[in-house]
Formats: sequence, structure tokens, C-alpha cells
Amino acid sequence: MPHAQVNKLTIEYDIKGTGEPLLLVHGLNTQLIEWPEELVDLFVAEGFQVIRFDNRDIGLSTQGTWTPPTTAKTVAAILAKRPLKGVGYTLVDMADDAAGLLDALDIKSAHIVGVSMGGMIAQELAINHPTRVRSMCSIMSNVGDRKSGGVKLSLARKIARRPAPTKENAVDEDVKLNELISGPHFDAGERRVLAATLVERSFTPKGTERQLAAISASRDRTQLLAAVTAPTLVIHGLLDPLVKPSGGVATAMAVPGSRLLALPDMGHDLPQPRFTEIRDAILDNIRRASSAHPHREAD
Repeated sequence: MPHAQVNKLTIEYDIKGTGEPLLLVHGLNTQLIEWPEELVDLFVAEGFQVIRFDNRDIGLSTQGTWTPPTTAKTVAAILAKRPLKGVGYTLVDMADDAAGLLDALDIKSAHIVGVSMGGMIAQELAINHPTRVRSMCSIMSNVGDRKSGGVKLSLARKIARRPAPTKENAVDEDVKLNELISGPHFDAGERRVLAATLVERSFTPKGTERQLAAISASRDRTQLLAAVTAPTLVIHGLLDPLVKPSGGVATAMAVPGSRLLALPDMGHDLPQPRFTEIRDAILDNIRRASSAHPHREAD
């Protein structure tokens, strides 16, 4: 896969298709290849240039060097609604990475779709780089206000008690975690195959801890989102235990004119039976952007 030099980092990315650029931003500890190929192909078939990338500290992008707090300590800070101090970067910096990747690819603006932490990054991109965002879709995310979209306490306790990650237990622990956070369409066998591929491609537990610390240290975006003018779609699963549905509601309330799609059979995952519905909702939001800013299609 190709890579780009962005903000003194190497960012690994992948491009599929041609047409209007659609930038996909993934979540915590989530590599670019975790975007389902079937969902990507649905957008390629609609005439989009789909761009996926590894955020810093995951996959084949640059790993940080600062020492993060343990996952247990960060989860405790999140539950206590106490932002961490002294971290090496925040979501603002990760949004700058996304904007820098667009620069490296000579793309003036794109439609942005972010999942979980990627939704937070998409929000920061829309706040800090508004001219780069044609439309925004924030999926299973929150606004960082520490009041909405928190993790269920029972799940937080299970996450805090997880064993220290090793290459030997990584696949098993990946399957266990995804089974805890996903909805009823979760397929453990399918996930095990993907998890093995992910571990083979990249195993970066300290990177995960750095990303989690960055989330905890980041600001409340609620008031800042009031200035976002890009047509916005919010998608959230009603069964999500990792980022509770109130996070999606708060996001939709914060962005003027946004629309909320709540899916009753979706947890903290992208369920295959909902791919077409998710695609259609995103396409409807993109059409709102095209109507509002027809000149941007030529960017």
C-alpha cells in the first residue's frame, strides 16, 4: 500500500475507485483494512474515490514514542470524567493528520465518514478545517462532553480487567472484545480470521494506549460543532455499549441541521445486513452537500 509524509509522520493509506473523494476515518485500535470491503465497494460502485488510512499509532503508520498511561488508568479517568494531562497528542492533531493526507493527495475537499474515534476526528476536521469537508457522517461517536456517549460501566470493568496484550493472546482477546461490543449480527468465526490478519499486519498495543489517552485528553466539542455548516449525518446503534446511544443524540443536537439514523440491531459495529441502508443514508447526506455547494464537485 502507498504511504504519505504528513505532519512529520508516515501515514499508510489505500485508494479504491475514482470520482468524488470519500475519506474514511476509523476508530481506536482499528486498521484501515477493517473497513469492510463490501461496504467500500458499495461506494466505489456509486462513483466515489474511497480513501482509507491508518491513523497514527496503528497499522503501518508511524508509532509514537511517548509512554502512555495503562488502559486501566485511562478507562478510570474516563469513568471519573477527568481528562488526562500530559499526553503526546489529541484528536485535534489526528484531524490535522487527515487534512494533511488530503494535502498530500492534492485533494481540496472530501466527504468525511468517521467511525467511533474516527467520528471524533471527523468532527474536529469539520471544526478546524471546514473548507476541506464537503459533508460529514459521524458513526457511533460522541462530542467529548463526558456526559453523553459514555461506556457502560459493566463493559468498562471488563475492559479494565483484560489481560496484558501479547501476540499470543491478541486474536482471542480481539474476538472476545468485539463479541462484547457488537450487536446480534456478530460472527465470531469471521472476526477470528480478520483478527489474525490484523495481528500479522501490525501489533501495536502501546499505540492503542496512546490513542485512548488522546481521546481522554481531548476537548468538549459541543459548542464548537454549532458552527459546522457541512451537511451532517449521525448514525448510531441502539445496542452500543461502548459509546452509548446518547453520544449520537448529543452529536445530532450539536450540529445544526444534522440528521440522526438510529439502528435498533447495531452495537459498536457495522452490521453487514445494514450496509445498504448505511450507504443510502450517507448518499442522501452527500446529495445535500452537492445541492448546497455544487462548485465543490469540481475541486
